[in-house]
Amino acid sequence: MEAHDIILLDYIVPSIFLSERVIFLIYAKRKDLNRYLGISSSLDSAIRFLQSADLSRLQMGRNEIDGDQAFVNRFNYETMPEEKAIWEGHVQYADIHVLLSGFERIGVTHRDALQETVRKPQEDFVGFEGPVNAWLKMTPEDFLIVFPEDVHMVKVIDGESTLVEKACFKCKV
Repeated sequence: MEAHDIILLDYIVPSIFLSERVIFLIYAKRKDLNRYLGISSSLDSAIRFLQSADLSRLQMGRNEIDGDQAFVNRFNYETMPEEKAIWEGHVQYADIHVLLSGFERIGVTHRDALQETVRKPQEDFVGFEGPVNAWLKMTPEDFLIVFPEDVHMVKVIDGESTLVEKACFKCKV
């Protein structure tokens, strides 16, 4: 295993047990996606789609993969200073973050280290306040899988503001 393949952050992370495997946030290179097949059927659907589809042809907004079990949201944005970015967490879905172009930093902290501020069940969105535990630099060669306990702050500048074209895969857990 390469040092960059899996990052286990320096906080205590309760695990999710799926298929009797312990799962944590996954930050790796896109070329290594096959390694993560078998964690769950919805994640497998998203990974297989990610590997086979021309992501540049995705329409903006929601694109179907497997109904509510797995789908991908395609969008663009300009990165922003950390002070303007917001925390987001989820209850029902894990996310796979993939950049098509641009670069950004994504902050991650375990939900137990943050204070919940808002919950929107219809959107599977939970807002939080608190400090960033770790920053992950994202480029089009990387991917990041965050599970419901991995609260994340996206769209953050890495040096200078840039346009990011992104696909965020949603996988039911």
